[in-house]
Amino acid sequence: MPKIDPSTLELTDRVVHISRVAKVVKGGRRFSFSALVVVGDGHGHVGSGLGKANEVPEAIRKAVEHAKRSLMKVPIVNKTIPYEVMGKFGAAKVLLKPASEGTGVIAGAAVRAIAESAGIENILTKSIGSNNPYNLIKATIQAIHQLKYPEEILKKRGTKENGN
Repeated sequence: MPKIDPSTLELTDRVVHISRVAKVVKGGRRFSFSALVVVGDGHGHVGSGLGKANEVPEAIRKAVEHAKRSLMKVPIVNKTIPYEVMGKFGAAKVLLKPASEGTGVIAGAAVRAIAESAGIENILTKSIGSNNPYNLIKATIQAIHQLKYPEEILKKRGTKENGN
C-alpha cells in the first residue's frame, strides 16, 4: 500500500482514551499517561496512534504523530463500506456491516471514532469479546485493511463489471 502524506490532508484528531498508568518504585508510585488517538480527514483517510508520556498533552501529541504515520485509505461506497467484514485483534472482534442511507453511525466509542474520522456516514458495527479500547481500535483498523473497492476485486478476478 502506498504511503499517505499527512501534510497534504486536513486531518482532525479525536482522543479515544487516556489512561493513567503507575510504575511502582522504591519511593512509591510514578504516574504517567498513555493516550489513544484517531486522526482522519473525513474523506476516506484514517489512522490511529498510541502515545505515552508523563503529561497528558505530551502523550496526546505523541499519539497524533504516531497516528499520522499510520494513515490508510478506507474504501467508501455511497457513504458506507462496500461489504461486511470482521476484524480481530487479541480478544476483541469487530464486525462492520454496510448500512442503508439515513442509518447513521451505530457503533461504540472506539469504533465510532474511526468510522466518523474516516468519513463513513452509515455503518452498523458490533464489538464482540474484549472492550479494551486499544484492541477495539486495532481490530477495526485490521477489518478496514481487508476492505477493497468492488472495482479492484473485479480487476483482480479478471472480469468486467457487467457480469461477464
